[in-house]
Amino acid sequence: MPRFTIGRLAKAAGVGVETIRFYEKRGLIARPKAIGTYREYSPETVDRIHFIKRAQELGFTLAEILELLSFADTPYADRKAAKQFASQKVEEIREKIADLQRIQESLSYLVEQCSGHGPMEGCPIIEALANRKHHPQSLES
Repeated sequence: MPRFTIGRLAKAAGVGVETIRFYEKRGLIARPKAIGTYREYSPETVDRIHFIKRAQELGFTLAEILELLSFADTPYADRKAAKQFASQKVEEIREKIADLQRIQESLSYLVEQCSGHGPMEGCPIIEALANRKHHPQSLES
């Protein structure tokens, strides 16, 4: 079974060496014992890094990914916990989307209010950001 040095692992997993070291420090991947002067990683570590990257793409934080990895490391456990965990993330994403839609509406309102001509003084966009006037409720502090 081929083993990887940290440089070869980084290349195979599509990440930088510093990312691997960071993952080790965070407990996401195990730091292998040195064999001679080199640490050698197993091929499974490449799979684990791919798991981490896919989870990040889905919006999971590194702390959440650590939890997901604990699920993956116990294959005979009930999948109910994984489903609940992912369902909670879906709800967080829904809330974030709703927040972004409110932000979009507020900014769109400001864009509509700005003529795009004349001096900057009195610009509703700048005024709202300065919290002086013409600000939608979501921009209020």
